[in-house]
This record gives sequence, structure tokens and C-alpha cells, in this order.
Amino acid sequence: MTKLDFKRTEKPFYSAPSGQWQRIDIPGRTFAAIDGLGDPGGPDYARALSALYPVAYGVKAIRRTAGADFIVPPLEALWWADDPAAFVTGDRAAWRWTVLLRLPDSTDAGVFAAARDGALKKLARRKEAATDAATVQAVRLAGLTEGDCLQRLHLGPYVDEAPVLADLHDRLMPGLGVTFNGPHHEVYLGDPRRTTPERLKTILREPVRPL
Repeated sequence: MTKLDFKRTEKPFYSAPSGQWQRIDIPGRTFAAIDGLGDPGGPDYARALSALYPVAYGVKAIRRTAGADFIVPPLEALWWADDPAAFVTGDRAAWRWTVLLRLPDSTDAGVFAAARDGALKKLARRKEAATDAATVQAVRLAGLTEGDCLQRLHLGPYVDEAPVLADLHDRLMPGLGVTFNGPHHEVYLGDPRRTTPERLKTILREPVRPL
């Protein structure tokens, strides 16, 4: 059985040039998603990830049984704040986020609900199930259409993104005559648990529209 591999079928969305921004159109796609607020190094973000992955892998298991398996692709996240300058200044307490895992577009509400229910049943045997169950229940099936975007590959620690984003916001976007058209989007090609900060690879993406 051939597995659907998004990194191959949607290669432009999982690759970008380093050192320069490219213009790209991102069509509608389907995700498992969960929302939150605050420092990505904090417990709420970690709890969100621990809920998101079991649901996505539950969808994978159901589809595999039906002969339509897929490879769960890299983690993605949307980031925004009431004041976009919070990302340049590093005010992490003001950061809002939606963490995403790509799913096949044919994933319907019934399959997703079954996957989430399966994750909840596995949690029921754990002492902290009451807390974790609420987080799993918050995982949702979401569509995302970003359209016209600017993106580039960032090499190195996440904390080093600030000057890159400042240049995007203050120079490149005004020069192109565009403004923000949705949350800042990141695609994590490196796992910070297994990769040193200087070797991390992250796609930075910003949806834009004409001024």
C-alpha cells in the first residue's frame, strides 16, 4: 500500500530558499488543530502537542485500515498577537497560537471524531486523564486557506527569527505594497528535542494582501 506523503505531493509547502523570501500561493488544506495562548516553552503548549499527535495518528490508523494510509508530516503553527510587534520584541506572554498537523483533505468529521474518541479512551487509564481529556476535546478539524504568501527558510534557533521578521515587516512588505492577511505561519522541519538549536530548520510564512 502506497502512503500519501505530503512532503512529496506538496513539496513547495515544505521547502523554501534560505536567505531570501519567495512569493507562493497556498491553497485550502485540512488540519488537526488546537489553539492556545502564551510562551511556546510553557506547559500549555506542551500539553497541546501531547493532545494533537494522538488524534492525528488516530486518523492515520483509521485510514490505514481503510487502505488510505498517510505519513504524518512536520508540525506547523500559526502565531499572532494583538500587537504584531510582540514577535519582534519577544513578548511571549502575548503570543497566541494554533498548532497544526496536516491531514488528508478527504478526512471527514466522522473519522476525526472517531480518532479523537480513541485518544480519549487511551487517556482514561492515566491519572491526569481529566486534565488531558479536556485538551484532547479541544483538538478540532480545521480548514486553512492562506492564498498569497511570502516565505523563506530560517536556519538556527527560534529566538533568532526576530530580526528576520522585523526586516519582513518593516522593509520587504512595504516595498512590495502588501500588508498582513493572516497569522504568521511556521513549519518545523527540525525536531528541537533531537536537533541542536543552530541546526534547526523552520519555514517562516506570512500571508499577505495588497495595501
